[in-house]
Amino acid sequence: MRIDILTVVPELLEGPFSHSILQRAKDKGLAEVHIHNIRDYSTDKHRNVDDYQYGGGAGMVMSIQPIAACIEELQSQREYDEIIYMTPDGELFEQSAANQLSRVKNIILLCGHYKGVDERIRELFITKEISIGSYVLSGGELAAAVVADSIIRLLPGVLNDETSALTDSFQDNLLSPPIYTRPADYKGHKVPEVLLSGNFKKIEEYREQEAYRRTKERRPDLLDS
Repeated sequence: MRIDILTVVPELLEGPFSHSILQRAKDKGLAEVHIHNIRDYSTDKHRNVDDYQYGGGAGMVMSIQPIAACIEELQSQREYDEIIYMTPDGELFEQSAANQLSRVKNIILLCGHYKGVDERIRELFITKEISIGSYVLSGGELAAAVVADSIIRLLPGVLNDETSALTDSFQDNLLSPPIYTRPADYKGHKVPEVLLSGNFKKIEEYREQEAYRRTKERRPDLLDS
């Protein structure tokens, strides 16, 4: 998989892809993440990438020219399955979307900034718009990192135990059940006996019951979907 991220502040994305699972995926050759500075594509002598809104109003708007130039150059090199705009008014990102995107080959993530992008970018290039929550960030960079992480960890071979991703919260519209590790008794706080029993049928039944209980308590909306 290849993910190209378009941003005006590439420094914000240097850390997330240099450690842990994401770095492992890159080292194994399972995923490539390329970060592009939109300013490099500006024809303005000062490398400006924003301008005032037509019609007036607070906030600057990301200009069409440098974004279009960057996308068009990438498209001339390969075909992209999705060109995604990270925006608060996009579709709420959920596990099912991460599952779907983990099966494609090439993705562009466009990070919004300032007041947003010129609407013509959305009309001409964008195939999907994603929000990671009903709140506003200073830019789409952190959201793009979240989306990339959630996709890359699902790629076969990225996790040491590939069944781990299949038992994550939200994979079956349930939250994960409680989990424990050693010691079995910490100052009188004990691990449930069933998990120590070695009876895998009972352990699986316990986990299913606890997953349902936790979901009903914390996210009952998932049980209705």
